[in-house]
Amino acid sequence: AGSRLQHEYVPSAHLSAACTCLAWAPPGGRPPPSKDGPQRKKRKSEVAEVDKQLDILAIGTAVGSILLYSTVKGELQSKLDGGHDNRVNCVRWHQDNWCLYSCSEDKHIVEWNTQTCKVKCKWKGDNSSVTSLCISPDGKMLLSAGRTIKLWDLETKEVYRHFTGHATSVSSLMFTTVKPMNENKPFDGITGLYFLSGAIHDRLLSVWYIRSDRKEKNAVMSFTVTDEPTFIDLTISEVKEEPVKLAVVCRDGQLHLFEHILNGYCKKPLTSNCTIQIATPGSDEDSTPKPVPILAAAFCTDKQSLLLVYGNTLQPIIEKVSLNTTESHVCLIRDIKKVLSLKTDVALTKVKTPVVNSDTKVLVPGIPGHSTAVKAPPSGKEKKKNKRKPGESQESIEERLEALDIDVSKVKTPGGLPQTDSFAVLLVQGLESNDAEILNRVLNTRKEHVIKNTVARMPIHAVIPLLHELTKRLQGNPYSASLMVRWLKSVFTLHASYLATLPDLIPQLGMLYQLMESRVKTLQKLSRLHGRLYILITQVAASEKAQDVADVNQTAKLVYEDESSEEEGSDDEMIADKDSDENWDEDEEKEEQSDEQDMDMTVEKEINGDSDLEPENESEEE
Repeated sequence: AGSRLQHEYVPSAHLSAACTCLAWAPPGGRPPPSKDGPQRKKRKSEVAEVDKQLDILAIGTAVGSILLYSTVKGELQSKLDGGHDNRVNCVRWHQDNWCLYSCSEDKHIVEWNTQTCKVKCKWKGDNSSVTSLCISPDGKMLLSAGRTIKLWDLETKEVYRHFTGHATSVSSLMFTTVKPMNENKPFDGITGLYFLSGAIHDRLLSVWYIRSDRKEKNAVMSFTVTDEPTFIDLTISEVKEEPVKLAVVCRDGQLHLFEHILNGYCKKPLTSNCTIQIATPGSDEDSTPKPVPILAAAFCTDKQSLLLVYGNTLQPIIEKVSLNTTESHVCLIRDIKKVLSLKTDVALTKVKTPVVNSDTKVLVPGIPGHSTAVKAPPSGKEKKKNKRKPGESQESIEERLEALDIDVSKVKTPGGLPQTDSFAVLLVQGLESNDAEILNRVLNTRKEHVIKNTVARMPIHAVIPLLHELTKRLQGNPYSASLMVRWLKSVFTLHASYLATLPDLIPQLGMLYQLMESRVKTLQKLSRLHGRLYILITQVAASEKAQDVADVNQTAKLVYEDESSEEEGSDDEMIADKDSDENWDEDEEKEEQSDEQDMDMTVEKEINGDSDLEPENESEEE
């Protein structure tokens, strides 16, 4: 009633296994056996109290386990393991027999026995993940949905009916009637009932009718809302003429109220009878009223008033509002800040502020004896001067860190470049404000991974503006064009599926197509020219090389003359013989010496481990 936090439970593994879904156990059912041993008999008054009170809460987690938490005792009662090996999407309690049904991303539906904490039955619910469950009013049937909706017979675990469902995964399923509208035929517990379904990213809520035959699989009527439904509550119609009241909270923070008698097929989507929004009053500081998102809404037991939950998810405000559906649009004005400040004042706080005398001296944490002077903001064009006494030397940061006992080497200096996520934000800001400076800073990056990450993290609505900006830049300098092409490539690879869904894609990208065609047209001619130039240049280079080779010395090293007389010849021969004899001896000596040297060399080399194995080298040495 006071919209204050009454109880908080944080599972021990809340970081690794986040909570994904909740369901209250039916009150007054057969409570699970407590760990305390034999129970004492309860007095009648106690039993009556227990019957009314909600106690056990089933919590599905992201790793596939289910926690049963007792809110009365404030402790974890049991943990259901071994059923799912992936994220649990929905948990539902059976009204009568304390069974729990759960569905998961692993495509299976599990029926649990909460007494023994064991899996009672497990079966495949769909070809893709099963996202939502709902038990029929008589407890004999189970609705399950991934994208298509199936109605299961809980005894045989067989599909009783199929419905077409939605294009995206179904987020909510609920029965809207308890009895069939046609009261002439005998009621078998399910035929003639209506149920409602809503899906993510789908602005239509569909109503389905369970027939006696299997002919019709499509929705009989639909309700249209402004955004994806996040929270749905309804009053179940029990009498034939009683309309079903529906309260749908959308992602955009609006609440839509519908009132309709379910009586067969309706072709057109029905619009809401009343839309409720909440806004802040335009106060003195901020004259523009701001919208306050509605988080959830539920009908009170009288079906005439609503409980609204609005504001911040961490500190929501709960308020009871009576329904006045004469107006089609209601805007409630609420001053959230005032309400929250009143709430925090009333709430007891554990923090105690100490009473401080004026005589006491409060020591501020820091280095003893070191306090920094408070700098006054610089006025006009005066330059800041470090006011220091001539004798004092300013302490370096290193010294200060040493005084603080921090290892200087471990302190990392953050890089100057912004991260990719901030790049994506910058890019969107630049595109929205058309700020050339921001766009230049982002689009002039050359790193492939930065470009890829930025494009991947960019919101979808910014894709077309970015393409227009890139087209504009491609027309300019060829240097910038080479950078823009990288961006284009990653935009087309990462957002191809989104671009393919646009009906006016060809006119949007017409300019870009023409640009590319005109650029590519010259490519063939250019490559031919490049080929010819390349041949010419290589030939010129080759001829220059040939000219650079040193001129060969044309003079002969040895000349043999055959024209002289015989005498001269004989004399010459004699001299030559003498010479040759003398030379012969010298040559022999030289050869012997050189042989010895060679032997020494080879021995040395073998010792050093680098013997010449090539015979050519030996001959050169000789």
